[in-house]
Amino acid sequence: MKQYTNIFLGTAFSSNSPKDVQILKDYLFCINAEGMIEKVVAPEDADYQPLLDAYSGDETFHRLAEGQYFLPGFIDLHVHAPQWAQAGTALDIPLYDWLNTYTFPIESKFADVAFAKNVYQDVVSTLLANGTTTALYFATVHKEASLVLAEICAGKGQRGLVGKVVMDNPEQTPDYYRDADAQTAIADTEEFILAVKELAKRTKQGVYPVVTPRFIPSCTDEALKGLGELAAKYDTYVQSHCSESDWEHGYVRERFRKNDAFALHDFGLLREKSVMAHCNFLGDQDADLFTETGTAVCHCPISNAYFANSVIPIARLLAKGVEIGLGSDISGGFSPSLFDNVRQAVMSSRMLEDGVNTALPAGDRGVPNSRITINEAFYLATAGGGESVSLPIGRLVQNYAWDVQIIDTTFETAKLPLYDANEDLHDIFQKIMYLARPENICEVWVQGEKVHSR
Repeated sequence: MKQYTNIFLGTAFSSNSPKDVQILKDYLFCINAEGMIEKVVAPEDADYQPLLDAYSGDETFHRLAEGQYFLPGFIDLHVHAPQWAQAGTALDIPLYDWLNTYTFPIESKFADVAFAKNVYQDVVSTLLANGTTTALYFATVHKEASLVLAEICAGKGQRGLVGKVVMDNPEQTPDYYRDADAQTAIADTEEFILAVKELAKRTKQGVYPVVTPRFIPSCTDEALKGLGELAAKYDTYVQSHCSESDWEHGYVRERFRKNDAFALHDFGLLREKSVMAHCNFLGDQDADLFTETGTAVCHCPISNAYFANSVIPIARLLAKGVEIGLGSDISGGFSPSLFDNVRQAVMSSRMLEDGVNTALPAGDRGVPNSRITINEAFYLATAGGGESVSLPIGRLVQNYAWDVQIIDTTFETAKLPLYDANEDLHDIFQKIMYLARPENICEVWVQGEKVHSR
Protein backbone atom coordinates (compact mmCIF):
# COMPACT_ATOMS: atom_id res chain seq x y z
CA MET A 1 0.00 0.00 0.00
CA LYS A 2 1.17 3.53 -0.82
CA GLN A 3 2.79 5.32 2.15
CA TYR A 4 1.41 8.75 3.02
CA THR A 5 2.99 11.31 5.35
CA ASN A 6 -0.38 12.05 6.98
CA ILE A 7 -3.96 10.86 6.65
CA PHE A 8 -6.87 12.92 7.95
CA LEU A 9 -10.42 11.67 8.57
CA GLY A 10 -13.33 14.03 8.93
CA THR A 11 -16.07 16.09 7.32
CA ALA A 12 -14.92 18.98 5.14
CA PHE A 13 -16.48 21.90 3.29
CA SER A 14 -14.89 23.07 0.02
CA SER A 15 -16.04 25.26 -2.89
CA ASN A 16 -16.94 23.50 -6.14
CA SER A 17 -17.92 26.80 -7.75
CA PRO A 18 -18.96 30.25 -6.48
CA LYS A 19 -22.49 29.07 -5.72
CA ASP A 20 -21.84 25.43 -4.75
CA VAL A 21 -20.22 24.22 -1.52
CA GLN A 22 -19.16 20.58 -1.64
CA ILE A 23 -19.76 18.62 1.57
CA LEU A 24 -17.28 15.78 2.03
CA LYS A 25 -18.76 13.70 4.86
CA ASP A 26 -16.28 11.45 6.71
CA TYR A 27 -13.72 11.57 3.89
CA LEU A 28 -10.08 10.52 4.05
CA PHE A 29 -7.45 13.03 2.88
CA CYS A 30 -4.10 11.43 2.05
CA ILE A 31 -1.18 13.88 2.23
CA ASN A 32 2.23 13.29 0.66
CA ALA A 33 5.68 14.48 1.77
CA GLU A 34 5.33 17.68 -0.31
CA GLY A 35 2.24 18.62 1.71
CA MET A 36 -0.11 18.05 -1.24
CA ILE A 37 -3.42 16.17 -1.18
CA GLU A 38 -2.49 13.08 -3.15
CA LYS A 39 -5.79 11.26 -2.72
CA VAL A 40 -9.30 12.04 -1.50
CA VAL A 41 -11.25 8.93 -0.50
CA ALA A 42 -15.02 8.76 0.06
CA PRO A 43 -16.50 6.24 2.53
CA GLU A 44 -18.01 4.26 -0.36
CA ASP A 45 -14.67 3.93 -2.21
CA ALA A 46 -13.04 0.49 -2.34
CA ASP A 47 -9.79 1.59 -0.66
CA TYR A 48 -11.48 3.48 2.21
CA GLN A 49 -11.61 0.59 4.69
CA PRO A 50 -8.16 -0.80 3.80
CA LEU A 51 -6.64 2.66 4.40
CA LEU A 52 -8.48 2.92 7.73
CA ASP A 53 -7.24 -0.51 8.76
CA ALA A 54 -3.66 0.28 7.74
CA TYR A 55 -3.37 3.71 9.37
CA SER A 56 -5.74 3.76 12.39
CA GLY A 57 -3.71 4.08 15.56
CA ASP A 58 -0.65 5.35 13.69
CA GLU A 59 0.70 8.79 14.73
CA THR A 60 0.29 9.95 11.13
CA PHE A 61 -3.48 9.30 11.32
CA HIS A 62 -5.62 12.26 12.42
CA ARG A 63 -9.33 11.70 13.14
CA LEU A 64 -11.48 14.74 13.84
CA ALA A 65 -13.37 14.69 17.13
CA GLU A 66 -17.15 14.98 17.31
CA GLY A 67 -18.19 18.52 16.35
CA GLN A 68 -15.00 19.29 14.40
CA TYR A 69 -14.81 20.13 10.69
CA PHE A 70 -12.23 20.96 8.01
CA LEU A 71 -12.31 24.23 6.10
CA PRO A 72 -9.70 25.26 3.52
CA GLY A 73 -7.24 27.80 4.87
CA PHE A 74 -8.26 31.35 4.04
CA ILE A 75 -6.38 33.40 1.43
CA ASP A 76 -6.10 37.09 2.37
CA LEU A 77 -5.24 39.00 -0.80
CA HIS A 78 -4.63 42.42 0.78
CA VAL A 79 -2.79 43.02 4.05
CA HIS A 80 -0.78 46.12 4.93
CA ALA A 81 1.46 44.30 7.42
CA PRO A 82 2.97 47.45 9.03
CA GLN A 83 -0.50 48.87 9.61
CA TRP A 84 -1.21 46.13 12.16
CA ALA A 85 0.41 48.63 14.55
CA GLN A 86 -2.48 51.08 13.99
CA ALA A 87 -5.36 48.60 13.49
CA GLY A 88 -8.62 49.75 15.02
CA THR A 89 -7.79 53.46 15.05
CA ALA A 90 -8.76 56.54 13.01
CA LEU A 91 -11.33 54.83 10.80
CA ASP A 92 -13.63 57.87 10.97
CA ILE A 93 -11.56 60.25 8.83
CA PRO A 94 -11.22 60.47 5.01
CA LEU A 95 -8.71 58.23 3.24
CA TYR A 96 -6.32 61.03 2.25
CA ASP A 97 -6.21 62.36 5.83
CA TRP A 98 -5.93 58.86 7.29
CA LEU A 99 -2.87 58.11 5.15
CA ASN A 100 -1.07 61.34 6.00
CA THR A 101 -1.99 61.64 9.68
CA TYR A 102 -1.67 58.01 10.78
CA THR A 103 -0.46 55.57 8.16
CA PHE A 104 2.63 57.19 6.69
CA PRO A 105 4.04 58.11 10.15
CA ILE A 106 3.59 54.49 11.33
CA GLU A 107 5.06 52.98 8.16
CA SER A 108 8.09 55.30 8.32
CA LYS A 109 9.05 53.63 11.64
CA PHE A 110 9.84 50.43 9.75
CA ALA A 111 13.24 51.87 8.87
CA ASP A 112 14.01 50.35 12.30
CA VAL A 113 14.35 46.62 11.55
CA ALA A 114 13.88 45.65 15.23
CA PHE A 115 10.55 47.49 15.33
CA ALA A 116 9.56 45.86 12.04
CA LYS A 117 10.41 42.39 13.32
CA ASN A 118 8.27 42.91 16.42
CA VAL A 119 5.17 43.95 14.45
CA TYR A 120 5.65 41.43 11.64
CA GLN A 121 6.06 38.45 14.00
CA ASP A 122 2.78 39.42 15.58
CA VAL A 123 0.75 40.03 12.42
CA VAL A 124 1.80 36.73 10.81
CA SER A 125 0.98 34.79 14.01
CA THR A 126 -2.35 36.62 14.35
CA LEU A 127 -3.40 35.85 10.78
CA LEU A 128 -2.46 32.17 11.16
CA ALA A 129 -4.53 32.01 14.36
CA ASN A 130 -7.45 33.44 12.37
CA GLY A 131 -7.19 30.68 9.76
CA THR A 132 -5.31 32.66 7.08
CA THR A 133 -2.82 30.27 5.51
CA THR A 134 -1.81 32.48 2.56
CA ALA A 135 -1.42 36.27 2.67
CA LEU A 136 -0.57 38.87 0.04
CA TYR A 137 1.34 41.57 1.95
CA PHE A 138 2.24 45.18 1.36
CA ALA A 139 5.31 45.91 3.50
CA THR A 140 6.91 49.40 3.43
CA VAL A 141 9.43 51.24 1.25
CA HIS A 142 12.26 49.74 3.35
CA LYS A 143 13.97 46.87 1.52
CA GLU A 144 15.56 45.28 4.63
CA ALA A 145 12.38 45.32 6.72
CA SER A 146 10.34 43.98 3.81
CA LEU A 147 12.72 41.04 3.54
CA VAL A 148 12.29 40.44 7.29
CA LEU A 149 8.54 40.00 6.67
CA ALA A 150 9.22 37.39 3.98
CA GLU A 151 11.62 35.57 6.35
CA ILE A 152 9.03 35.56 9.14
CA CYS A 153 6.40 34.08 6.80
CA ALA A 154 8.93 31.41 5.79
CA GLY A 155 9.80 30.64 9.41
CA LYS A 156 6.24 30.51 10.76
CA GLY A 157 5.00 28.37 7.87
CA GLN A 158 2.61 30.87 6.27
CA ARG A 159 2.59 31.16 2.49
CA GLY A 160 3.56 34.79 2.10
CA LEU A 161 3.48 36.91 -1.05
CA VAL A 162 5.40 40.01 -0.01
CA GLY A 163 5.98 43.35 -1.69
CA LYS A 164 8.45 46.13 -0.95
CA VAL A 165 6.23 49.18 -1.47
CA VAL A 166 7.20 51.80 -4.05
CA MET A 167 6.14 55.43 -3.56
CA ASP A 168 8.41 58.05 -5.11
CA ASN A 169 6.07 60.88 -6.16
CA PRO A 170 7.04 63.94 -4.06
CA GLU A 171 3.69 65.60 -4.80
CA GLN A 172 1.70 62.81 -3.09
CA THR A 173 4.07 61.41 -0.45
CA PRO A 174 5.64 63.02 2.63
CA ASP A 175 9.33 63.94 2.56
CA TYR A 176 10.03 61.70 5.59
CA TYR A 177 8.55 58.59 3.94
CA ARG A 178 9.19 57.87 0.28
CA ASP A 179 11.71 56.26 -2.05
CA ALA A 180 14.66 58.55 -2.82
CA ASP A 181 13.78 58.50 -6.52
CA ALA A 182 12.45 56.17 -9.21
CA GLN A 183 15.85 54.61 -9.99
CA THR A 184 16.46 53.76 -6.31
CA ALA A 185 12.96 52.33 -5.95
CA ILE A 186 13.43 50.11 -8.98
CA ALA A 187 16.91 48.96 -7.94
CA ASP A 188 15.70 48.16 -4.39
CA THR A 189 12.72 46.27 -5.80
CA GLU A 190 14.98 44.18 -8.04
CA GLU A 191 17.30 43.32 -5.13
CA PHE A 192 14.25 42.43 -3.03
CA ILE A 193 12.88 40.15 -5.77
CA LEU A 194 16.19 38.27 -6.02
CA ALA A 195 16.51 37.90 -2.23
CA VAL A 196 12.97 36.50 -1.85
CA LYS A 197 13.46 34.10 -4.77
CA GLU A 198 16.56 32.81 -2.96
CA LEU A 199 14.60 32.43 0.31
CA ALA A 200 11.87 30.55 -1.58
CA LYS A 201 14.31 27.77 -2.51
CA ARG A 202 14.30 26.58 1.12
CA THR A 203 10.67 27.33 2.02
CA LYS A 204 8.28 24.38 1.73
CA GLN A 205 5.02 26.32 1.49
CA GLY A 206 6.49 29.03 -0.75
CA VAL A 207 7.28 32.72 -0.38
CA TYR A 208 6.94 35.01 -3.37
CA PRO A 209 8.16 38.52 -4.23
CA VAL A 210 5.50 40.97 -5.39
CA VAL A 211 6.04 44.12 -7.43
CA THR A 212 4.15 46.74 -5.39
CA PRO A 213 3.48 50.28 -6.57
CA ARG A 214 1.41 51.60 -3.66
CA PHE A 215 -1.05 53.14 -6.08
CA ILE A 216 -0.83 55.48 -9.02
CA PRO A 217 -1.01 58.72 -6.98
CA SER A 218 2.11 57.85 -4.99
CA CYS A 219 4.25 56.83 -8.00
CA THR A 220 5.92 58.71 -10.86
CA ASP A 221 5.52 57.50 -14.42
CA GLU A 222 9.17 56.43 -14.40
CA ALA A 223 8.67 54.21 -11.36
CA LEU A 224 5.46 52.65 -12.75
CA LYS A 225 7.17 51.89 -16.07
CA GLY A 226 10.23 50.37 -14.35
CA LEU A 227 8.06 48.19 -12.10
CA GLY A 228 6.10 46.88 -15.08
CA GLU A 229 9.41 45.93 -16.72
CA LEU A 230 10.61 44.15 -13.55
CA ALA A 231 7.35 42.18 -13.32
CA ALA A 232 7.86 40.97 -16.89
CA LYS A 233 11.59 40.28 -16.44
CA TYR A 234 11.12 38.07 -13.35
CA ASP A 235 7.52 36.91 -14.00
CA THR A 236 6.51 38.14 -10.56
CA TYR A 237 3.22 38.92 -8.90
CA VAL A 238 1.97 42.51 -9.00
CA GLN A 239 -0.27 44.22 -6.46
CA SER A 240 -1.63 47.73 -6.08
CA HIS A 241 -4.80 49.67 -5.31
CA CYS A 242 -7.18 50.37 -8.18
CA SER A 243 -10.16 52.75 -8.39
CA GLU A 244 -10.73 52.53 -4.65
CA SER A 245 -12.38 55.84 -3.74
CA ASP A 246 -13.79 58.96 -5.37
CA TRP A 247 -10.53 60.76 -4.60
CA GLU A 248 -8.16 58.13 -6.05
CA HIS A 249 -10.35 57.35 -9.06
CA GLY A 250 -10.69 61.06 -9.80
CA TYR A 251 -6.97 61.75 -9.35
CA VAL A 252 -6.00 59.12 -11.94
CA ARG A 253 -8.62 60.36 -14.41
CA GLU A 254 -7.24 63.85 -14.09
CA ARG A 255 -3.61 62.75 -14.48
CA PHE A 256 -4.01 60.26 -17.34
CA ARG A 257 -7.46 61.02 -18.83
CA LYS A 258 -8.35 57.35 -18.35
CA ASN A 259 -9.43 54.98 -15.60
CA ASP A 260 -6.98 53.31 -13.23
CA ALA A 261 -7.24 49.93 -14.96
CA PHE A 262 -6.14 51.25 -18.34
CA ALA A 263 -3.41 53.44 -16.84
CA LEU A 264 -1.97 50.47 -14.93
CA HIS A 265 -2.21 48.32 -18.05
CA ASP A 266 -0.22 50.89 -20.04
CA PHE A 267 2.65 50.38 -17.58
CA GLY A 268 2.55 46.57 -17.88
CA LEU A 269 1.04 46.12 -14.43
CA LEU A 270 -2.08 44.13 -15.36
CA ARG A 271 -1.10 40.50 -15.94
CA GLU A 272 -2.07 36.94 -15.00
CA LYS A 273 -0.32 37.34 -11.64
CA SER A 274 -1.77 40.76 -10.80
CA VAL A 275 -4.13 41.40 -7.87
CA MET A 276 -5.70 44.82 -7.58
CA ALA A 277 -7.32 45.83 -4.31
CA HIS A 278 -10.76 47.44 -3.99
CA CYS A 279 -11.73 48.27 -7.63
CA ASN A 280 -15.04 49.74 -6.48
CA PHE A 281 -15.29 52.10 -9.47
CA LEU A 282 -14.49 49.54 -12.18
CA GLY A 283 -16.62 50.11 -15.28
CA ASP A 284 -17.59 47.38 -17.74
CA GLN A 285 -14.60 48.09 -20.00
CA ASP A 286 -12.26 47.99 -17.00
CA ALA A 287 -13.76 44.65 -15.94
CA ASP A 288 -13.33 43.27 -19.46
CA LEU A 289 -9.67 44.35 -19.39
CA PHE A 290 -9.21 42.50 -16.08
CA THR A 291 -10.73 39.37 -17.62
CA GLU A 292 -8.55 39.62 -20.75
CA THR A 293 -5.31 40.09 -18.78
CA GLY A 294 -6.13 37.58 -16.01
CA THR A 295 -5.94 40.34 -13.39
CA ALA A 296 -7.81 39.60 -10.16
CA VAL A 297 -9.89 41.89 -7.96
CA CYS A 298 -9.37 41.78 -4.20
CA HIS A 299 -12.64 42.64 -2.47
CA CYS A 300 -12.09 44.31 0.93
CA PRO A 301 -15.65 44.69 2.27
CA ILE A 302 -14.92 46.01 5.78
CA SER A 303 -12.33 48.52 4.58
CA ASN A 304 -14.61 49.61 1.72
CA ALA A 305 -17.30 50.53 4.24
CA TYR A 306 -14.89 53.08 5.70
CA PHE A 307 -12.90 54.41 2.78
CA ALA A 308 -14.31 53.46 -0.63
CA ASN A 309 -17.37 55.78 -0.76
CA SER A 310 -19.32 52.94 -2.40
CA VAL A 311 -20.21 49.24 -2.50
CA ILE A 312 -18.42 47.22 -5.18
CA PRO A 313 -20.80 45.27 -7.48
CA ILE A 314 -19.28 41.84 -6.81
CA ALA A 315 -22.17 39.87 -8.35
CA ARG A 316 -21.80 41.82 -11.62
CA LEU A 317 -18.03 41.27 -11.73
CA LEU A 318 -18.43 37.54 -11.00
CA ALA A 319 -20.96 37.30 -13.83
CA LYS A 320 -18.41 38.92 -16.16
CA GLY A 321 -15.84 36.24 -15.30
CA VAL A 322 -13.45 38.44 -13.32
CA GLU A 323 -11.27 36.52 -10.83
CA ILE A 324 -12.12 37.73 -7.33
CA GLY A 325 -10.72 36.98 -3.88
CA LEU A 326 -11.15 38.52 -0.44
CA GLY A 327 -8.91 40.79 1.62
CA SER A 328 -8.88 42.17 5.15
CA ASP A 329 -7.02 45.35 4.15
CA ILE A 330 -5.50 45.68 7.59
CA SER A 331 -5.78 48.36 8.84
CA GLY A 332 -8.29 50.10 6.59
CA GLY A 333 -10.23 47.01 7.63
CA PHE A 334 -9.99 46.65 11.41
CA SER A 335 -10.36 42.87 11.56
CA PRO A 336 -7.61 40.30 10.89
CA SER A 337 -10.33 37.69 10.31
CA LEU A 338 -11.59 36.71 6.87
CA PHE A 339 -14.62 35.24 8.67
CA ASP A 340 -15.57 38.84 9.49
CA ASN A 341 -14.94 39.91 5.90
CA VAL A 342 -17.00 37.01 4.51
CA ARG A 343 -19.92 38.21 6.64
CA GLN A 344 -19.48 41.84 5.63
CA ALA A 345 -19.25 40.85 1.94
CA VAL A 346 -22.74 39.34 2.17
CA MET A 347 -24.15 42.28 4.15
CA SER A 348 -22.70 44.92 1.83
CA SER A 349 -24.09 43.14 -1.22
CA ARG A 350 -27.56 43.09 0.35
CA MET A 351 -27.33 46.83 1.06
CA LEU A 352 -26.34 47.46 -2.56
CA GLU A 353 -29.30 45.42 -3.81
CA ASP A 354 -31.87 46.88 -1.42
CA GLY A 355 -30.47 50.41 -1.31
CA VAL A 356 -30.04 52.57 1.77
CA ASN A 357 -31.89 55.83 1.11
CA THR A 358 -35.42 55.47 2.49
CA ALA A 359 -36.43 58.79 0.89
CA LEU A 360 -36.52 56.90 -2.42
CA PRO A 361 -39.27 54.43 -3.41
CA ALA A 362 -38.24 50.82 -2.77
CA GLY A 363 -38.03 50.07 -6.49
CA ASP A 364 -35.57 52.92 -7.09
CA ARG A 365 -33.47 52.46 -3.98
CA GLY A 366 -31.00 49.71 -4.87
CA VAL A 367 -29.17 47.93 -7.67
CA PRO A 368 -31.04 44.76 -8.73
CA ASN A 369 -29.30 41.36 -8.66
CA SER A 370 -26.41 42.58 -6.48
CA ARG A 371 -26.67 40.19 -3.54
CA ILE A 372 -24.21 37.37 -2.99
CA THR A 373 -24.74 34.33 -0.78
CA ILE A 374 -22.62 32.97 2.05
CA ASN A 375 -21.52 30.23 -0.39
CA GLU A 376 -20.17 32.87 -2.76
CA ALA A 377 -18.41 34.81 -0.01
CA PHE A 378 -16.80 31.56 1.21
CA TYR A 379 -15.63 30.93 -2.35
CA LEU A 380 -13.98 34.37 -2.46
CA ALA A 381 -12.06 33.63 0.76
CA THR A 382 -10.86 30.22 -0.45
CA ALA A 383 -11.03 28.95 -4.04
CA GLY A 384 -11.42 32.43 -5.52
CA GLY A 385 -8.29 33.56 -3.72
CA GLY A 386 -6.37 30.54 -5.00
CA GLU A 387 -7.42 31.26 -8.58
CA SER A 388 -6.49 34.93 -8.12
CA VAL A 389 -2.87 34.00 -7.34
CA SER A 390 -2.82 31.04 -9.78
CA LEU A 391 -1.79 28.52 -7.10
CA PRO A 392 -3.30 25.11 -6.19
CA ILE A 393 -4.71 26.34 -2.88
CA GLY A 394 -8.14 27.10 -1.45
CA ARG A 395 -9.84 23.78 -2.20
CA LEU A 396 -9.75 20.40 -0.44
CA VAL A 397 -9.30 18.33 -3.59
CA GLN A 398 -6.60 16.17 -5.16
CA ASN A 399 -3.35 17.90 -6.18
CA TYR A 400 -4.05 20.93 -3.98
CA ALA A 401 -1.96 21.93 -0.96
CA TRP A 402 -3.12 20.66 2.44
CA ASP A 403 -3.92 24.13 3.82
CA VAL A 404 -6.70 23.71 6.36
CA GLN A 405 -8.25 25.12 9.47
CA ILE A 406 -9.88 22.67 11.85
CA ILE A 407 -13.01 24.19 13.33
CA ASP A 408 -14.23 22.97 16.73
CA THR A 409 -17.91 23.88 17.14
CA THR A 410 -17.95 22.62 20.75
CA PHE A 411 -15.25 24.86 22.25
CA GLU A 412 -16.41 25.71 25.78
CA THR A 413 -16.51 29.53 25.50
CA ALA A 414 -17.53 29.66 21.83
CA LYS A 415 -20.01 26.84 21.32
CA LEU A 416 -22.09 26.99 18.16
CA PRO A 417 -25.86 26.43 18.56
CA LEU A 418 -26.00 22.85 17.32
CA TYR A 419 -28.63 20.87 19.23
CA ASP A 420 -29.83 18.35 16.67
CA ALA A 421 -27.60 15.28 16.26
CA ASN A 422 -28.80 15.05 12.65
CA GLU A 423 -28.50 18.75 11.77
CA ASP A 424 -28.18 19.37 8.03
CA LEU A 425 -24.49 19.70 7.17
CA HIS A 426 -25.01 22.77 4.99
CA ASP A 427 -26.74 24.43 7.95
CA ILE A 428 -23.71 23.56 10.10
CA PHE A 429 -21.49 25.12 7.41
CA GLN A 430 -23.55 28.32 7.49
CA LYS A 431 -23.41 28.48 11.28
CA ILE A 432 -19.62 28.11 11.16
CA MET A 433 -19.30 30.89 8.57
CA TYR A 434 -21.49 33.29 10.52
CA LEU A 435 -20.63 32.43 14.12
CA ALA A 436 -17.10 31.02 14.33
CA ARG A 437 -14.58 32.98 16.38
CA PRO A 438 -10.79 32.53 16.60
CA GLU A 439 -11.32 30.23 19.60
CA ASN A 440 -13.12 27.77 17.33
CA ILE A 441 -10.01 27.38 15.13
CA CYS A 442 -8.20 24.64 17.03
CA GLU A 443 -5.52 23.80 14.43
CA VAL A 444 -4.14 25.33 11.25
CA TRP A 445 -2.05 23.41 8.70
CA VAL A 446 -0.13 24.83 5.74
CA GLN A 447 1.39 22.61 3.05
CA GLY A 448 0.97 19.56 5.28
CA GLU A 449 2.64 21.15 8.35
CA LYS A 450 0.85 22.14 11.55
CA VAL A 451 1.55 25.86 12.05
CA HIS A 452 -0.94 26.76 14.78
CA SER A 453 -2.81 24.96 17.55
CA ARG A 454 -4.97 26.30 20.36
